[in-house]
Amino acid sequence: MNRPVYLEIKSSVFKDIYEIDEGSIYNFQTYLAGIWSRSESTITIHSPIDNAVIAKVPRLTWKDVDPILTTIYKKGRWKVRGIPGDKRLDMLHKIADLMEKYRDDLAHVLMINAGKTSKQAHGEVEASIERLRKSELDVRKIMGEYVPGDWSDHTLESEGIVRREPYGVVLAIIPFNYPLFDTVNKFTYSVVAGNAVIVKPPSYDPLPVLLFARIVEEAGFPKNGFAVMTIPGRESGKLVSDRRIQVISFTGSTETGIAVIREAGIKQFILELGGGDPAIVLKDADLNLAAEKIAIGMTSYSGQRCDAIKLVLCERPVYDELKEKLVSNLSKIKVGDPRENSVDMGPLIDPSTVDEMLNAVSEVVEKGGRVIYGGNRLGPTYVEPTLVEVEDKKVLLSLKLYRDEMFAPVALITNVKSVDEAIELANARRYGLDAAIFGRDIDKIRKLIRYLEVGAVYINEYPRHGIGYYPFGGRKDSGISREGIGYSIEYVTALKTIVYNYRGRGIWEYI
Repeated sequence: MNRPVYLEIKSSVFKDIYEIDEGSIYNFQTYLAGIWSRSESTITIHSPIDNAVIAKVPRLTWKDVDPILTTIYKKGRWKVRGIPGDKRLDMLHKIADLMEKYRDDLAHVLMINAGKTSKQAHGEVEASIERLRKSELDVRKIMGEYVPGDWSDHTLESEGIVRREPYGVVLAIIPFNYPLFDTVNKFTYSVVAGNAVIVKPPSYDPLPVLLFARIVEEAGFPKNGFAVMTIPGRESGKLVSDRRIQVISFTGSTETGIAVIREAGIKQFILELGGGDPAIVLKDADLNLAAEKIAIGMTSYSGQRCDAIKLVLCERPVYDELKEKLVSNLSKIKVGDPRENSVDMGPLIDPSTVDEMLNAVSEVVEKGGRVIYGGNRLGPTYVEPTLVEVEDKKVLLSLKLYRDEMFAPVALITNVKSVDEAIELANARRYGLDAAIFGRDIDKIRKLIRYLEVGAVYINEYPRHGIGYYPFGGRKDSGISREGIGYSIEYVTALKTIVYNYRGRGIWEYI
């Protein structure tokens, strides 16, 4: 990390939303229903690459937020809803075209602000563009139903239509790990359905969201139907609980999700919460494939993914061989400055996350486990990918690394005597997001599929939600509802039943 870290936004389309001070710090405005605005105080933004200050964004207060929410509720939601569906799709496609045009700036900001490698940053931009262009697939779930009345004596000579219509205003609360894609995804399914959108960006890395807001404005989206409210999470209680917000789409930790539910009251929720997935390796698995996939699943974006692999359960006959191959794969991962093309894994989002991970690893060692790879800090925000072995299952159940989600590149590994034991250990965790199974025995695989209490099962693949082509979301403490193309529509639209009465008008003649 010898090169200084600084932002360099090149496209002129963004020049009006920030000023650069003498220290090369970008002072951004935020987008509030058509107006780019400053505030009396600011949030300082650091790069996880070397903790350098790279930008400042407005720190909004309720005094700033309340009138904007009024504008969106009274005007914006009706403006967005009033755009014909095919025109909304056209607008989303135009946003995709503009993101394509400005993709280099978007990727650069993801690298500097979120600490992503070049490959990861460009991949997130590409996924965001593809999500917008797949918006037609969301439409399939907007269609309603016709209900004939002649299946009950009470409804003879009537008929009903069940339609879906937008709730009105969706609050999208964005996590730091995919600030651009999660914003685009939530924006897309909310707008396809005809909702106005308020985004609460992550305080760690809001800059990709602000660039996206400028692109949305450039595409001609209704000004009073969209806002980015840069308010710290711990100060957003009034926004979450406001009755003008009808839907909350939140991605983040389980603890924050519980707090959101308590604050919000009666609303519609899409909550994609904590995870940390198990990978179950059967004795007939392709161990080279399993080791390669598990290593990627552990370390992609430094393990800061809700679908990252955190627990490896392997049948005893192949346990030692899998360990050897997994260590070999982990040893090939180069950790360092994400701006270097040869780097596979960059920094964690802040130093305290490294502290938390290493403290949890120390607990394992204190209780009789052992580090079989990694475990060393490489800098304030850098750490080796780490694999920790625990043989005693009672000890395993007591560990923080087992009980809680650790947003870092670390996983526990242990052997299991049977599929039943693997199911028991996987299900005993409070999370139920995904699971991965590596093997060929279809009977065992089918049993695992049936009994694992998770939202998705990946066969011979590490969990990867991608653009949401397949729906994803969890059970237990991993969330409520589903995100995914065509599936989230069900949670940002309200069912409305219309009953037409024709009694005595001779339209139907019944026997």
